[in-house]
Amino acid sequence: MAESLDRRAFLKGAAIVGTGSVLGLAGCAPSGSSSASKTPTYTPGTYTYSAMGHNAPFTVNTTFTEHAITDIDTSDNLESLGLGRYALTTLTAEIIKNQSLDVDTISGATLTSTALISAVKDCAEQAGGSTYLEDATGPVDQLEPSYSTDVCVVGGGGAGLCAAIAAAKAGAKVVVVEKCGITGGSTNVSEGALNAVDPWRQDAQGIVDSIETFYNSTMEGGHNQGTPELVHYLTDNALDSVHWLEKIGVHFKNEVGSATGSLGERSHYPFTPYGNTYIRSFIEYMKDNSGQITVLHDCQATELTQGSDKSVTGVKALHKGADEITVTAKSTVIATGGFGANVEYRQQVNTGVWKDVKLDDSIGCTNVKPCAQGEGMKLAETAGAELIGLSDIQLHPCGTPGTGLMEDIRTSGRNRIFVNKSGDRFVNEGAARDALCKAIFAQPDSTYWIVVNKLRYPTTTTPDANGATIENMVATGHVTAADTVQALASATGMDATKLQASIDAYNAVVAGTATDPFGFTANNTADKQMTEGPWYACKKVPTVHHTMGGIHVDVNSQAVASDGTAIKNLYACGECTGGIHGSNRLGGNAICDCMTFGRNAGTNAAKNAGAKA
Repeated sequence: MAESLDRRAFLKGAAIVGTGSVLGLAGCAPSGSSSASKTPTYTPGTYTYSAMGHNAPFTVNTTFTEHAITDIDTSDNLESLGLGRYALTTLTAEIIKNQSLDVDTISGATLTSTALISAVKDCAEQAGGSTYLEDATGPVDQLEPSYSTDVCVVGGGGAGLCAAIAAAKAGAKVVVVEKCGITGGSTNVSEGALNAVDPWRQDAQGIVDSIETFYNSTMEGGHNQGTPELVHYLTDNALDSVHWLEKIGVHFKNEVGSATGSLGERSHYPFTPYGNTYIRSFIEYMKDNSGQITVLHDCQATELTQGSDKSVTGVKALHKGADEITVTAKSTVIATGGFGANVEYRQQVNTGVWKDVKLDDSIGCTNVKPCAQGEGMKLAETAGAELIGLSDIQLHPCGTPGTGLMEDIRTSGRNRIFVNKSGDRFVNEGAARDALCKAIFAQPDSTYWIVVNKLRYPTTTTPDANGATIENMVATGHVTAADTVQALASATGMDATKLQASIDAYNAVVAGTATDPFGFTANNTADKQMTEGPWYACKKVPTVHHTMGGIHVDVNSQAVASDGTAIKNLYACGECTGGIHGSNRLGGNAICDCMTFGRNAGTNAAKNAGAKA
């Protein structure tokens, strides 16, 4: 039976993010207005303000001449690639170009945008000229009221852009409708791990693997709730996704690893950190092949248009919440992500594995908040598609207390232990994600510490796989550092004897002199004994990470009704779909899903539209 998306809960959780001017500044005036002709006067110099960003405070150094802003330096920021950093770069350029604070915040990075504008305003006040900035004329951007194309993709995240490029490669003209002012969605803040059986890389590391093993791990990890046909397609075509991405411009490391809860060593990681690597490569590809793909930002899809035969004929959207845009398309692909950030709705459907846990505001979410609201699922449902597996919600053990974001020391990788508030190990660190989170909820205050040492961070300025340094993490107060185990225990409130015993027990397993009671098995190549300081500890909590349920699709990525018939001209891919991961997703399978089924959806949508490469 189809699972209906309650409209009231959906609308409340999926409110459109505004992108208008902030801080009480004047609205945009027509070009040539009197306000634009005022000449500001500043006291020349560089002025400094410390702004609170999304991830951590950052310094804004603004340089003025007598009549203009000439430079805005935010280089010490710790904002996320593709999100906060994109907003800082974009808005800095706009402020300097227009000599105005009347610029739109970037939806998807509103907090960072607001922090920057506030900081520059304060610097201008220090220089004595903020009034002119407030009155100046900001930019005005408009879109065409209608577009006609072969394929319309709703959602410009990893799956959506992959589908768009695949469709373009198959000869289609594509329009992407993206509700945020940024490109890349939650893929930007993912760790970027992509699972695939890859003999070339794995054999060199002595890793024994097979597609059959990958399939079985995915099915068993999802408690055998996945659709076998879809899981086979995922695991059979994952390596082709790696090769396809390499041709697009993504560079993967030669060594594979194991993402948290991957249940195997087949996770491919790009050389540059985060899933933003994929987005940057996609953007570069679209620039190099301009004319085939048009991306419409700040456009919230509101309706799927349909013909008299109920076939999908395109999309209606609102640009910045006001101007209606219509895209007529021969094929439409929904790629809007899941609903993990829609707090009310996720509580409504939480009848599965976490039914005894309140998934309210006390539990954070790793997704970008304007994303992961479930809008695309609702659109597909109104067109006749079935929604399945909605109660299959995944929590991740790497949440930051208070926000739920995956920041600082990550739970993936090797050479780390998980200990509770007392300093006792309580779980196999390599277990599946649902098993890890269940074990964490059983600990005092439902929290724990991840403890690492010099093995993971040889120096305080050595970037980890995500581009972060211990120096920065300690500066934000998220990580505790100490030269000895005793000092670390004292600083975190753990029992020093218990913490040392946990480290010793872990080292014995790595040395091969003991069997771990929790089931941890050491890798002779990757795992080393943790013996030398400095030592670092970072507190973590479970956080909503992925929703495995969504639009019912077939192996061609076409949306399916409850009676099994395909919805004409409608496709879907990525986290908005159901049936692929079962009731628990393996770490590293989300990016694999986005890229494998994104390629599938885009190619089949182009074929349906009659495109020819």
